[in-house]
Amino acid sequence: MGNSRWVYTPKDINVKRGVAYGLTDLMGGGWNNIVSGVIFAYLTLSVGLNPAMAGAITGIARVFDAIFCLIFGTITDGFYKTNLGKKYGRRHFWMFIGMIGFAISFLAFWVPATSIFGPGHEFVYYLVVYTLTELFVGMILIPWETLPTEMTTDYTKRTVLSGSRMFISATGTSLVFFILAILQSLPSAEAKKNAYLFAGILWTVLFVVAIYISYRSTWERPLTKEFIAELDARPKLTVGQYIKETLHDYGQTFRNLAFSKHLTIYIFSFTGKDFYATLLPTFIVVCMGMASNTPWVLNAFAVFGILSTLAAAKLMITHGPRFLYSLSYIGIIVALIAYGITYFMHVKNPLTILIIITIVYQLSRGILEFTPWNVFPFIPDVDRIMTRGDKAGTYAAVMTFFRKSTGALATWIAGILLEALGYVSTATTQAPGITDKIALLFVIAPLLLIIIALVVSWTFKLNRQTHAVLQGEINRLEDGGNKRDVTPEAKQVAEELTGHPYDELWPDETYEESQTDKSKE
Repeated sequence: MGNSRWVYTPKDINVKRGVAYGLTDLMGGGWNNIVSGVIFAYLTLSVGLNPAMAGAITGIARVFDAIFCLIFGTITDGFYKTNLGKKYGRRHFWMFIGMIGFAISFLAFWVPATSIFGPGHEFVYYLVVYTLTELFVGMILIPWETLPTEMTTDYTKRTVLSGSRMFISATGTSLVFFILAILQSLPSAEAKKNAYLFAGILWTVLFVVAIYISYRSTWERPLTKEFIAELDARPKLTVGQYIKETLHDYGQTFRNLAFSKHLTIYIFSFTGKDFYATLLPTFIVVCMGMASNTPWVLNAFAVFGILSTLAAAKLMITHGPRFLYSLSYIGIIVALIAYGITYFMHVKNPLTILIIITIVYQLSRGILEFTPWNVFPFIPDVDRIMTRGDKAGTYAAVMTFFRKSTGALATWIAGILLEALGYVSTATTQAPGITDKIALLFVIAPLLLIIIALVVSWTFKLNRQTHAVLQGEINRLEDGGNKRDVTPEAKQVAEELTGHPYDELWPDETYEESQTDKSKE
């Protein structure tokens, strides 16, 4: 890891620094789309596993990983108590370890199991290797997601970091599908046979280089001697106490109204996206009867998500997240309905129409992925006025836990439903009526989830203006201001965002006693 002083050395935050930070999401965005859009197709169409078993691999692995992420978030929050954490950073140390592990396990996933163990061991091999990869990804992303909160408290600067991140994420998504589309379109039969392996090698190199640049270009909040002394003075917890405290911290996040709504919007929209990505290759190849490389050609239009992300970065500041949510979800709803109409109207030579629909979807998807993580860095500030705590890692872990859990369920349930509908992955022709059922599943499942996210987003109140008011109130209180001097605007904003009366915020014994005395008068 070399000289570690840079870990605690703040630097100017500009677009270049934002891009360097965001490079990790080349893997983050790319990996999530590989999980939801490629792995299921790889395991069914290439390896030959039935859809239920293919879904089980991602489902089981992500459940284990989700549990790991719950524990790991608190570990990173408290890792500054160790010598390694103090020297290399509580976030950066784990990013480095995760990067090395990911490079090995992710590459191994694309090596055919039969070439190592022979036939009959595919399920166990892919389950073990995939599970390890998920654990290493969590080891990278959970610490990394907290860095905007570590690096600055300024809304605009955090937007530069998060906006750059989402731009890179959209790039990662398009590169993943673009690379696979090219490899599967090569005329050589041998190249097509090994397309997934070659793609895996290219993805691994690309992702690891990106993570390393981000790792070396970011920093953490400096640890003062006073802060370290305070942490070291705290009593050490037993395993039982640690688990109890961790579960309590995670439970407390749901007392944060802004976070509860944010998590609901995030989970339902991303799970809808997962259903779409998982089922698209089956819909295109099996229902529409198109070539095996067509889904990846269509998904390569994810490059349009980069354009919408650039626009979203500006709209986030001028119009706020609620506007972006509506813009994104309505676009996706229109695209899903259009896919269904194209299939059921039996449009001949539908490629051009599918390309147009996919572009609409990808423009909307770019905004869908941009908005929640652009909002996230401000969620811990809502908790700050509630508890006076610093729980960015805890919130990141809870988000990651639910994201991975629901993502796992989406793929798993999609696989189970496909098999229940009668889909046979190894068959060249499906039984009559099966393709109609698959098409309906492809349209309706994500549609319902996106509609729920849209409705909840209309009640979301955290934006640039309300955060500025909230941050101003936090700064006033941190400077010794009296809670009784709160302005009506600050009180209203704090109550709307937290979901609690102002009297319960910024716990202060003196203030609570004075309020009790007032009630007695």
